[in-house]
Amino acid sequence: MADEARVRKVQDRIQETVASLLGRRIKDPRLGFVTITDVRVTGDLQHASIFYTVLGGEEERAGTARAFESAKGLIRSEVGKALGIRLTPSIEFIPDALPETVASLESALASARAHDEEVARQAEGAQYAGEADPYRKPEEEEEQDER
Repeated sequence: MADEARVRKVQDRIQETVASLLGRRIKDPRLGFVTITDVRVTGDLQHASIFYTVLGGEEERAGTARAFESAKGLIRSEVGKALGIRLTPSIEFIPDALPETVASLESALASARAHDEEVARQAEGAQYAGEADPYRKPEEEEEQDER
């Protein structure tokens, strides 16, 4: 098992290498506007999961996934050269769920905001069911005891 600092360095190096390969060396037309968002490496440095996002629709995402699968060997060999460690980790490309998560959170926040506005609108002319301050005060208790 490698220590956490080494794992973090390997993750950063893989992310930099893959991003530079996408920008300079891999010229697959199926690759859309891709961003490498994160890299996770197992503790023994044998497997790397590369997370990415693609700007566009489902068709662009599918094309990018196919392009990554076809370029996996080239990317892995370049990662191995860049890392300079004894065993090159196997790699897998995983579409990052971050954009979908953000979209669902934004829709939940919009729904909550609309619900809060509806509650505020209903409470505009509302009055208390009983007295404005239903709690007894100490001086009221003294007055009641004297009677």
